[in-house]
Amino acid sequence: MPYDLTQPSDPSLAPGQARCPGPSTRDIILQDNDGAPAALTAESYKFLSDADIPYARYTSQAFFDQEVAQMWSRTWQWACREEHIPNPGDYSVYDIAHYSVLVVRGETGAIKAFVNSCPHRGMQFFDSGTQGRGKQFLRCPFHGMSWNLDGSLREIPCRWDFPHVDDENFGLAEVNCETWGGFVFINLDRNAQPLHEYLGVLPEHFSDRKWDLQNRYVSLHMHKILPGNWKMCMEGVLEAYHVLATHPEGLRTAGDANADYDCFGDNVSRFVHTIGYPSPHLPKDTSEEDLFAALGRDPQTLPVGTSARQRHAELLRQEMGQQMGTDLSGYSNSEMLDSIEYHLFPNACFFPGINIRLIYRFRPLTVDTCVHEILLLDPVPEGKPRPKPAEVVKLGMDDSYTSVEGFPLGMVLDQDTDNFRRQWAGIKASTKPGETLGNYQESRIRHFHHTLDKYVSA
Repeated sequence: MPYDLTQPSDPSLAPGQARCPGPSTRDIILQDNDGAPAALTAESYKFLSDADIPYARYTSQAFFDQEVAQMWSRTWQWACREEHIPNPGDYSVYDIAHYSVLVVRGETGAIKAFVNSCPHRGMQFFDSGTQGRGKQFLRCPFHGMSWNLDGSLREIPCRWDFPHVDDENFGLAEVNCETWGGFVFINLDRNAQPLHEYLGVLPEHFSDRKWDLQNRYVSLHMHKILPGNWKMCMEGVLEAYHVLATHPEGLRTAGDANADYDCFGDNVSRFVHTIGYPSPHLPKDTSEEDLFAALGRDPQTLPVGTSARQRHAELLRQEMGQQMGTDLSGYSNSEMLDSIEYHLFPNACFFPGINIRLIYRFRPLTVDTCVHEILLLDPVPEGKPRPKPAEVVKLGMDDSYTSVEGFPLGMVLDQDTDNFRRQWAGIKASTKPGETLGNYQESRIRHFHHTLDKYVSA
């Protein structure tokens, strides 16, 4: 039945208690009754505040500088995938603000990270954002000093001129480096908590074999320059509230207003946004046949008594399983269809699903611009070697996501990008000092700022 979503919430409810009328995401997943992981129906919400978020947090150079000095230098961030550096001597350079970190696979196979700066006169070993193969050692291109793959000093040309240099104290500056889910993480803070603690519920939730990102490979890799502060752009993908106005073509098949929003500890938040279930915003009831047609299927082929969501998921298991060379029969409807997005503070998002299997992050360039980096992680084909990771496709600010061959969500992200451009202009033009968030649908944005405050206010 249709719902009137224009009415105010029950005044007797405490702040944050109001929810969209009708079935919740949890209700829909439980109704599937197909063995979805318990993590998908776990709910964790806490009302934090309803105060406005100041626009100065986005536009101020001073606040941006605080983030660089106090937050980016103290948080765990994924630098690359393990598959980007599969062999000894392979390296990858990760940059965030003015920091640059060199991730290297050592002779024993161990992965280490170092500041990408020569101890002699500060020269970068390798250019920002580059990767390379099979280095026997790390050689500075300026004067030729070199270091072993474990960071120890190897050679100083004209060594006679450096009697004051102690080999033991002239190694490369090491950076904390750990792995999870096939990702290599770094943290510039030598006193940082261990990665497994920082990840919160992620290892537990992703422990299921089907969610093991280690057993996936990069089938597509792209990054695009975006207009606006990195936080503003990232926050645009932390909620489904915008689907109504920004992606109206999705309303027939997306349970946008009844999406589930959860915050787990300081560093992890999540939404689960159902697909194959009509939006509560629709003005009339939607038949299963109409829903099946909206999903791109022939409504005449929908078996009697079978929901469109169930049948669509069944067909995707067959079609995508054949395409990917793997058995998808054990995946629930939710894992096959839904937009399941985990955010790891500060800037990374992980989708464990199959139809929507994105990994992305937002990295600041300036206070006004950022990079949106996107990976598609496909399951490694059964019985076959891991495919090589896809090369990076780089897009400028005016390039369309739809220009990337094989990327299924290009139009959706173009719509989001149009929002970012206009939102950034509007924020700078606003006479109102801050943004006003919804208590539930935009709770992940407030949760993000709550954690950010713990760094910039320390």
